[in-house]
Amino acid sequence: MLKKLTFSSRLTFVLKSLLISYLLTAGLLLLLALFLYKFSLTEKIVSLCITGIYILVTFLAGFLAGKREGSRKFLWGLMMGCLYFIILTLVSLIVNHGMGELSSGFFTTLVLCAASGMLGGMLS
Repeated sequence: MLKKLTFSSRLTFVLKSLLISYLLTAGLLLLLALFLYKFSLTEKIVSLCITGIYILVTFLAGFLAGKREGSRKFLWGLMMGCLYFIILTLVSLIVNHGMGELSSGFFTTLVLCAASGMLGGMLS
C-alpha cells in the first residue's frame, strides 16, 4: 500500500522524527547520568551505554521512517541514521569550537548510526 506523500509532508515527518530522536536521546542520557551518579560507573561502561543509546535511537527513527514510507524502507532508515549523525556532529563542533582532533570513534559512530537506522527501516 504505497502512499502519495508530498515533499513538505515528508520533510515535516523527518524533522519531527529527528526531534523525537533527540528528545529520547536527551532523556536516556539524563538517565545514564543518574546511574553514573548513583552507581559510580566506569568510563568504559558509560561509553558503551552512550553507543547503545545512539544505536537504539537511530534504529527507532529508521523503523518509524520505514513504516511511514512503505517503499525503499532501508534508504529512509539510512537517511535517518545519517541525518542523526550529521546533527550530532554539528552540535559537537559548535560546543567544542571546531574540529580539534577527531575522536577515534568518529567513523565508528557514523557507521553504527547509519547501519542501525537502515536496519530499523528494513525491519519495519
